[in-house]
Amino acid sequence: MTSTRQRALDAAIELVGTEGLRSLTHAKVDARAGLPKGSTSNYFRTRDALTVGLVEWMAQKELAELTPPFSPRTGDDLVELLAGLLDFTTGPNRTLTAARLALFSEAAHDDQVRAAVSRGHQMMRVWVESVLADLGAPDPVTGASALISMCEGMILHRVARGANDDPRPMLRLVTSAVLA
Repeated sequence: MTSTRQRALDAAIELVGTEGLRSLTHAKVDARAGLPKGSTSNYFRTRDALTVGLVEWMAQKELAELTPPFSPRTGDDLVELLAGLLDFTTGPNRTLTAARLALFSEAAHDDQVRAAVSRGHQMMRVWVESVLADLGAPDPVTGASALISMCEGMILHRVARGANDDPRPMLRLVTSAVLA
């Protein structure tokens, strides 16, 4: 059974992912989640607390949903895995991704949101660095930065512009450079 807190946070994702960050209010979250008035504010007293809670919930959900089905054994495996993740984040998981992008903008001028976004980013970075190290990359730290930055840019273009190019050629280019 889903808790009231989870229902509120899932509704917040839907709101921000479909209507933008301005839609994030306690009252709108309660209404979207079908909760009694005041339910969301029982868990998140301020809008800032709700925003930080939302960022943390999204990172938790994404990491659970994006657990790779296998560990890549080759650069080609990594390309396919990342292409699948890009398709998932901009397809079935598009609303959550759009919400995350809206919160990235908020992080530019809100230290608490920036810290929460950074924690989520760090979890992804650790995984990519580990994969690259296992594949023999000479500099997994820089390689992870390059791959993550490229993927984030592709996600942004897919969500904001509706681009739907095959990511594999660019992923191959960057992956081969990272593993060289």
